[in-house]
Amino acid sequence: MKLKLEVPASLDDVSLRDYKHYLKIQDNNKDDKFLAAKMIEIFCNAPLKQVLRMKLKDTEKICKMLEEVFKSKPALVRRFKVGKTEYGFHPSLDDLSLGEYIDLDTFVGDWDNIEKAMNVLYRPIKNTFKERYSIKEYNVNIDDSLLDMPMSAVTSSVFFLMNLGLDLSKNMTNYLDKKQTKALTEYLILEGNGGGINQFTNSLEEILQDLKISQN
Repeated sequence: MKLKLEVPASLDDVSLRDYKHYLKIQDNNKDDKFLAAKMIEIFCNAPLKQVLRMKLKDTEKICKMLEEVFKSKPALVRRFKVGKTEYGFHPSLDDLSLGEYIDLDTFVGDWDNIEKAMNVLYRPIKNTFKERYSIKEYNVNIDDSLLDMPMSAVTSSVFFLMNLGLDLSKNMTNYLDKKQTKALTEYLILEGNGGGINQFTNSLEEILQDLKISQN
């Protein structure tokens, strides 16, 4: 009996939930062959028992296809749907509140809680007119369904922040100085090492470290 696999064609087809699941497995396992099997199981939605019966050359081919998907740098995803809810990227980051900015800065480099950063950047859309839309007010209580957002939105929003440059952090530091508030600073470190998607993970780590707020 042949095993039919649905290999993701792009990061649109990979959920944040599945990605976090794989990262946790990476943290606790160093065996490349096992990680390859888990990669296919998770991202191709295939039973592990059947994956283990596949020919080695076939699994290697699929893993290379997946690695190409994770190397991609998608353009900013402004809108996506999870179930019946449509989410939109924050239309004006200049209007972020201090609390929103702190949550974004704190969690954008924490893969255990990165959905909290995404909760700042992406909100349910209230009203829409052609290409424009308004989003709901910020709510720190995250709907678990946000974990089903596409990785294309996660990675593209991080790259978008990188493209803003350090001005975002510099502007915020100046704002905090004016308010005589202590700057809350930390290195933004991505966790996740091992085989498979290390190049993708390392790339994001460098980006997130570049977004660190100055400690001066």
